[in-house]
Amino acid sequence: MKNKKQVPILIADDDSEDVEMIRDALRESRLLNEIKCVRDGEELMAYLHHSKQFDSESGSPLPGLILLDLNMPKKDGREALAEIKLDPKLRQIPVVVLTTSQAEEDIFRTYDLGVNSFITKPVSFESLVKVMKALGQYWFEIVELPPTDHSGK
Repeated sequence: MKNKKQVPILIADDDSEDVEMIRDALRESRLLNEIKCVRDGEELMAYLHHSKQFDSESGSPLPGLILLDLNMPKKDGREALAEIKLDPKLRQIPVVVLTTSQAEEDIFRTYDLGVNSFITKPVSFESLVKVMKALGQYWFEIVELPPTDHSGK
């Protein structure tokens, strides 16, 4: 098995309790990746474009994986996902929807927009840890990710 890649993970979720639970589950699953968080789709896009409060590339490195909630204020996850997948500089970043939604229309729509995976947030912390372990193993040990600095193009 390959060594885990230490690329940043960006969590886009407006629920601070969910964010803390995801952070804790990532730690519990032994993922040591840097974790960054944004609270809505507008902050997500500002982070990815290094604008507004995220104008420093060193403070807001491009993530190797985005965990995206769909139901956020200002700009929801569906709108942000569409923007990410239309942007040639961002579209290669894997996006995993991690949401409470189980709506079939959300599943179909996000895959149509180019999401890499759709996961319904588990209810229990133990289940979330299992999901984060599997996610970490898949995205950071099994698959090959494009370089986050995008200089390899």
